[in-house]
Amino acid sequence: MGRLRVRRDRPAKRHGALTGIRQRWAVNALSVVMVVILVCFSAFTVGMIGYYYSNLQSSLEAKARTATDFFGSYVSQSYTEYYLSVYQYAQKFEEKDTLELQFINTGGSIVSSSFGLTAGMSPGTSDIREAMDSRQIRVFSGRDPSTNERIMAVSSPMVYSNGELVGVLRFVTSLKIVDRQILNAVLAALALAFVVLMLVVFSSRYFIHTIVDPVAEISATAKRIAAGSYGVQIQKSFDDEIGELADTINDMSIKIAQSEKMQSEFVSSVSHELRTPLTAIAGWSETLLAGEQLDEQTARGIRTILSEARRLTTLVEELLEFTRLQDGRMTLSVEQTDIRAVFEDTVFMYGSRLRQEGIQLEYEDSEADIPELPCDGARMKQVFLNLLDNAVKHGGDGGRIDASTGLEPGFVVIRIRDYGPGVPEDELPLIKKKFYKGNSKSRGSGIGLAVCDEIVSLHAGTLTIANAPTGGCEATIRLPL
Repeated sequence: MGRLRVRRDRPAKRHGALTGIRQRWAVNALSVVMVVILVCFSAFTVGMIGYYYSNLQSSLEAKARTATDFFGSYVSQSYTEYYLSVYQYAQKFEEKDTLELQFINTGGSIVSSSFGLTAGMSPGTSDIREAMDSRQIRVFSGRDPSTNERIMAVSSPMVYSNGELVGVLRFVTSLKIVDRQILNAVLAALALAFVVLMLVVFSSRYFIHTIVDPVAEISATAKRIAAGSYGVQIQKSFDDEIGELADTINDMSIKIAQSEKMQSEFVSSVSHELRTPLTAIAGWSETLLAGEQLDEQTARGIRTILSEARRLTTLVEELLEFTRLQDGRMTLSVEQTDIRAVFEDTVFMYGSRLRQEGIQLEYEDSEADIPELPCDGARMKQVFLNLLDNAVKHGGDGGRIDASTGLEPGFVVIRIRDYGPGVPEDELPLIKKKFYKGNSKSRGSGIGLAVCDEIVSLHAGTLTIANAPTGGCEATIRLPL
């Protein structure tokens, strides 16, 4: 036989700490930052494209305007001298490595080019015809029809002094270098955006560590206090609002523990003080009833006194049992026990009492062989008696109580069912709480089921109270094999 001291201060299980706040913070912070980064990145990209393209266009227009003005002095010459000058200028063009200079006639064909191989070809872009028609500089940006390369072309009309159009001077450059510069700038901006995003992520993690984690710890401790672990303390990490909240809960926990201790000590003291006079009352009542000099009315009164004294004694015992559970003084005498035999003895002992009250107690034995369990047989018998007594108090009007034992995978199952009115659905989650009596008019302390639940829990089992499908209330005990 072993003795196991049971402590009530059991650590609470800690689940994912404030998952909702973590998710909301991450989603809100990251979504806002990502939207801002996306807007800034898009604006930067558009700005860079506009900056590079507009600068290149302005540069080409300036060159075209300067070259057109330079050739203005040759426009009054003959066509032969004009074309010779054009050819010589194109061959000596100094920026031929980055730009192509073209002289195009009114038919749209190249007369001379700084590349020297395109004479007679027609570029086929819209800027040439637009420049001729409007007598203004026009720009084309897109893909070259002949090479499919991205280019920018600027066409400037060349006009005689008498207003006759002689052709178009055109500068053409590839956009490959410009696009590469834009791409490099965009990639640099993208890297910067990634760095900013990582900084936000790390700052969010730091925020979660310094704010959300302490709040999660406070929440877990508050749940432990609500579950009965009075006096537990929260470790204070910061001297801020979170620290002030921790101090408040710590102070509350201490005061609740002190109040609970005072209450338990008071109940225990009063219960001990009541036991002696109740024992004397019950003893003298039994002595008087054993005599033969009492008339019927006096004997009836003494039997009432004895009955009420015994009821008060039972109530005092329950209170003492409960205070032992509350302050951790309850001990279990654990040994291998035939739990079915213990339950059967309780049922048959209780059945004789119920027959006197006109209540039928039906017992259904398990067909399977139930092995012995390591448990405290006396404590479990106390649970069985309490549940049977509870069934009589609240369901005795049904005239019948069913009791059964059985096996489920990994568990021994014991059921006690009455055929009374049952328990209101809104009271079912509360009936195992201490001092809770609900709307029941039956006499009692309201701690019997709380004591039963604690004893079963100390055996690693479960006690559930539910309404039976066909009426009445059913108590189910599951003890692990």
